[in-house]
Amino acid sequence: MTRVTQNMMNSQLMRNLNYNLNSMKNLQNQLSTGRRINMPSDDPVGISFSMRYRTEIGATEQFVSNADTAMSWLDYTDTVLNQLGNVLQRTRELCVQGANGTNDDNAMVALKQEVVQLKNQALDVANSEFNGKFVFNGQLTDRRPYPDPNNLQVESDPGIIHLEIGAGVTLGINVTATQVYGNATDDDQVFKLFDDMMGYLEESDYVGMSNLINKIQNRLDTVLQVRSDIGAKTNRIELANGRLEDISINLQSLQSKTEDADIAEVITNLKTYENVYQASLSTGAKLISPSLVDFLK
Repeated sequence: MTRVTQNMMNSQLMRNLNYNLNSMKNLQNQLSTGRRINMPSDDPVGISFSMRYRTEIGATEQFVSNADTAMSWLDYTDTVLNQLGNVLQRTRELCVQGANGTNDDNAMVALKQEVVQLKNQALDVANSEFNGKFVFNGQLTDRRPYPDPNNLQVESDPGIIHLEIGAGVTLGINVTATQVYGNATDDDQVFKLFDDMMGYLEESDYVGMSNLINKIQNRLDTVLQVRSDIGAKTNRIELANGRLEDISINLQSLQSKTEDADIAEVITNLKTYENVYQASLSTGAKLISPSLVDFLK
């Protein structure tokens, strides 16, 4: 039979008190942080799930950021293309007027002067910047697609800027100037159209003006088609954003269930351990109070 000594009882009492204190400390920590897992040792399995959720939440936040960037870029591109469409529409109207054989020389000069301004406006649109980046020069966003106003029969960089808006889902967000304005060798390249039109107006070439009308309309149709593609991409991004929002909410909910503490349960358990601790102290005081004199009695 094992002999129970006073020292053994004192040691067991201290172990129990330390256990209660550690339990109270953990519960108080959960109460102050609101988290059930504050260090890996609290729940090794739970912390692995938590880290995975955090990684996925971070990736989702990046996808959302990319989608927002893409949306802003596309909205701006559509805005400036609308301006270009208005320029081409006005140019077509002037071309129809210039093809009218009843115009005198003064009228033709006035038309030419307006065409010069429209050409300048089309150039401004082509060299548009968004957040310090040229939107129509492919991947070379630090360079103007048309740097020399005296040499506009050039082509832009053909590179496409892709942004990842989902796991393995990328979307090209930019439109190149060549796509919109045409190749340098195209008969309906925007700046060639302006140059031809100014030449016809100067020479009062009504036949040339008439032939130019369809070319301007073809280029205007191209701009409208590009804007239609932008609209389709915008709709896709809006759908992706809705999906990303749902995924983010789901992941945050899973993370909360894994990491967060049930405050009501924590408070209840804390009060229980406090009562146990106080009872342990009271019992321990009686246990260790006997002295040598008590044993001699």
